[in-house]
Amino acid sequence: MKRIVMGIAAAASLVGTNAMAADLAARPYVKAPPIVDPGYNWTGFYAGLNGGYSWGRTTATAVIGAPFPAGSIGTAKQNVDGGLGGGQVGYNWQLDRKWVVGVEADIQGTGERGRSNDVLGTTRIGRFGVTASTATSTDFPWFATFRGRGGFLVDPSLLLYATGGLAVGEVKFSSTPTLTLQAFDGNDPVGAPISATGATVSESRTRVGWTLGAGLEKKFAPNWSAKLEYLYIDLGTKTYFAGTGNDIDVKFRDHILRAGFNYQFTAGPVVAKY
Repeated sequence: MKRIVMGIAAAASLVGTNAMAADLAARPYVKAPPIVDPGYNWTGFYAGLNGGYSWGRTTATAVIGAPFPAGSIGTAKQNVDGGLGGGQVGYNWQLDRKWVVGVEADIQGTGERGRSNDVLGTTRIGRFGVTASTATSTDFPWFATFRGRGGFLVDPSLLLYATGGLAVGEVKFSSTPTLTLQAFDGNDPVGAPISATGATVSESRTRVGWTLGAGLEKKFAPNWSAKLEYLYIDLGTKTYFAGTGNDIDVKFRDHILRAGFNYQFTAGPVVAKY
C-alpha cells in the first residue's frame, strides 16, 4: 500500500512540472545587430598640410643676332630645385568597398631657384673670336593644382591612387648677356679678352599647364590619414621679353615629391550591406 501511494505522488509531481513548463512564455526573437566593417569611410570633405622637395628644369632658347650667322640659336639650361610646403583641400566619394574617387586643390610656396652661366655661341671674324654668353636665373616661387583623384583600396585603410589635372604657377626668368672679344694670331690668343656685359632683363609670368601623378594614403584613425605623393608638372614654353629684341623662349618642367597629413571632417564606420 505504501508503494502505491509513493508512485501516485511521483506521477503527480511529474505532471505538475510539465504543466509549469508548458505555461512558460516562448523565448523572444532578437534581431542580430548590423555588421560593422572594421575599416573606414573615405567619403567626405578633408583638408591638410604637406611638405617636400622638387626638381625642376628650365630650357631657354634664343636667336643670337649679329655678328653671328643669321638664324643662330643659343640654348641655356639649368636645374631649378628647392623645398616646398603648402596645404590642400578636397572631397572623396567611396563608391564601394574597393574604389574611391575625388577632387583636390592645393597651393604651394617653394624655394625653387636655379642659376647658370651658358655659352650661347662662338664665331670667328678675321683675327677676332666672338663669344656670346649669358647668366640666367629661374625662380618658381609658388604653384597651385586642381586635380581629380581615383584609387583602389588595398585594404580598408590604404588607398593607392592616380591624380591629374590643371597646374598654375609663377615662373620668373632673368638674363644678363655678355659679349667677349678675343684677338688671335693664327690659333693662338693674343692679349686678354675684352668683355662687354649688357643690362639684366627680368620678367615674371603666371603660367598655366598640366600635372599628372600618383600616391598612397593611409588612414591611421577614422578622421586622420597620412599620404606620400609624386607629381609631374609641365608649364609649357612661353616667350619672355617679347618685342624687345631679346626674345627668349623658356620651357619649364618640375618633378615633385611630398608627404602630408589630411583631416577628414565627416568620417564614420562603414556599415556592411547584407
